[in-house]
Amino acid sequence: MCFSAGASFGAGVVLTVIGVASIKKAKSPFQIPFASIPLIFGVQQITEGFLWLALMNPEYSSLQQVAMYNFLFFAQVVWPVWVPFAILILEPEENRRLMSKVLVGIGAAVSLYLGYCMINYPVEASIMGNHISYNEKFPSSLRFYVGILYSISTIAPTFFSRIRRMWMLGTTVIVSYIITAIFYTDYIISVWCFFASIISIAIYVIIQSLEKQEEEISVVTKLHDPKPSPLI
Repeated sequence: MCFSAGASFGAGVVLTVIGVASIKKAKSPFQIPFASIPLIFGVQQITEGFLWLALMNPEYSSLQQVAMYNFLFFAQVVWPVWVPFAILILEPEENRRLMSKVLVGIGAAVSLYLGYCMINYPVEASIMGNHISYNEKFPSSLRFYVGILYSISTIAPTFFSRIRRMWMLGTTVIVSYIITAIFYTDYIISVWCFFASIISIAIYVIIQSLEKQEEEISVVTKLHDPKPSPLI
């Protein structure tokens, strides 16, 4: 998160509240992974708040490596596989489920690769221009292709899905990424998460739509398949 430790902690609290509200709205276990996305974003932002403290205050320096790697774990290992998986288990149409499975596979490959790089290559975090910059010495030859696959795994499922209003999530992700890439090129990993609150509101709206959609399906099913009246 840009700005400060206080901004990160504040965003973390707001996202956590949205996440809890979304989970409470979930009507089945299959909806919980999707509904929990804002909550995970909240934990991620709180983690970066501790990184801010570690970078700015020597007395918290022992937290720096733990906070940095925890934040990057969420950003680069969790999201590429969590987002397509959460949408996959909600998808009602078998043909689209097949595409979603492919996207989960792509996301899993990206997660494994970035996790491997985090373990085997140097990573540094520093404050630059009131933002946190993450300097990762990952292989430059694959950076572009990994970025494309990351985007495909996290954005494409939202447009392939037949779930009502799922496109809202994909649209907010794309718009937020474009704004971040244009105005905060050197701080994409950190600043992009600033938009998590908007993304999380979209998730809450989608969860509400799922509830209404299930109610409509239930009504239509009862109308077309009424139970026979008991014989007296």
